[in-house]
Amino acid sequence: MNVGSLLPRHARYRGEHLALVCGDERLTFAELGARVNRVANAFLALGLHKGDKLAVVMPNCIEVLEVYWAAVQIGLVLVPLSPLLRAPALSVLLLDSHSAAVIASRQLAEQLATICSTVPSIRPDCWIAMGTEPALGFTSYEALIAEQPTATASVVEIEGSHPFNIIYSSGTTGAPKGIVHTHDIRGMYCTLFAAAFRVQPESVVLHGGSLVFNGAFATLMPALFLGATYVLLERFDAVEFIETVERERVTHVMMVPSQILAMMNAPNFSPHRLRSLEMLGSVGAPLHREHKERLTAALPNVFYELYGLTEGVITILDRTDVARKPASVGNATVFSELKIVGEDRKELPPREVGEIVGRSPFLMPGYYGRDDLTAQAIVDGWMYTGDMGFLDEDGYLYLVDRKKDLIISGGVNIYPRDIEEVAVTHPDVLEVAVFGVPDDKWGEVPMCAVVLKHGVTIDPDALRLWVNERVAARYQRLRELVIRTEFPRNAAGKTLKRVMRDEYWPSGTQI
Repeated sequence: MNVGSLLPRHARYRGEHLALVCGDERLTFAELGARVNRVANAFLALGLHKGDKLAVVMPNCIEVLEVYWAAVQIGLVLVPLSPLLRAPALSVLLLDSHSAAVIASRQLAEQLATICSTVPSIRPDCWIAMGTEPALGFTSYEALIAEQPTATASVVEIEGSHPFNIIYSSGTTGAPKGIVHTHDIRGMYCTLFAAAFRVQPESVVLHGGSLVFNGAFATLMPALFLGATYVLLERFDAVEFIETVERERVTHVMMVPSQILAMMNAPNFSPHRLRSLEMLGSVGAPLHREHKERLTAALPNVFYELYGLTEGVITILDRTDVARKPASVGNATVFSELKIVGEDRKELPPREVGEIVGRSPFLMPGYYGRDDLTAQAIVDGWMYTGDMGFLDEDGYLYLVDRKKDLIISGGVNIYPRDIEEVAVTHPDVLEVAVFGVPDDKWGEVPMCAVVLKHGVTIDPDALRLWVNERVAARYQRLRELVIRTEFPRNAAGKTLKRVMRDEYWPSGTQI
């Protein structure tokens, strides 16, 4: 299975169909195919070979997709890196991945220039930057591809087991973990997600999040597989997002919860303007039930929820199941298995909370260069997720919380999500995050950070008391509540709860 064969096929048989929209640029498959061929030929001329790692450090733009499809066409291994990372962190990941080349935006290249000498695996001419006048010492991307032919690059034999990418986990602590996906795995993304989300060749798929985020591939791969139109936003803006859906008659979109909230609170939010949508998927973090009910009331029969790990355990709540299983995150995808296990790793009966364990055709072969971490995560072919949840009698998964987010207060397990589901129902609250903070008597106690709706003010202590009156148990009561203007997020827009939590723990004492 060679994912690199898909675009040339569409360029040949579906050449006049609109392939890609980004800003003012609109490319057919024939035009996109020619541009990608030019980039692939440039990589070969540069001396890059099958198996070489190519790091991409750029915000959303057409060139990102040109680079992606050119790389996989000739067997290079993509290493997407967040443009939000600083130079020292990028240096660590470039070294860990053994990258042979890096492509960056003009602005990020200026940062990378400070670390070139620390990454000996990348030759001087393989530091590439966008712009006709790139950062000092970088090769110009435009100059590199300018004289290259638009004919298909030399045929490279690629098997399904060949690595497609190394994606680094979004965790903020510990050693880097590069998650390897093969062409076979990305092929499964193509077919299984296309079926699950009912994507067709005539569909119009919109993406407003970072292309670095693995969740982007849940709709990117089906669009490439079927030759659908792909609309890429350079950055997410809720007002522009709604205008784009209406203008381009978008049918499918994947979003993180913070983007869904921004959309529903945008001044131009209107079900009529979003009437073309056939699928709106939520991914990256649980969408609180309060928000899910509001969304599905406004946009019935289009909502899907995806729970999953980049490593390859995935469930999908289908749009037809939302009404009868609103608190669930769905069931295992086709050809996948899921179970809940206790501390002894024995399977638990329905409704008992334990660790979520799964295996699937999406399952990574391992963490790049880290057999030790792979052996900890995958045992006898089953991926141990570190997430807590339970299955109902019908096999639908209910997510409770991350194991690492569990608050243990006086020996009692407190799941932050239980408190968050209460706090988010307050009419002035937009977003909420609950985490444990140190306490001399109980070890740790729950604390809450909230973002209020625009223009609203409220006394933090009054809000804390409001929540404490409504939680199900005394031990769930908040010790403190703080109001923030925004939450820290990664490139995908996912809330970094641990960053907020760490502000309250002395260095080295986190549990």
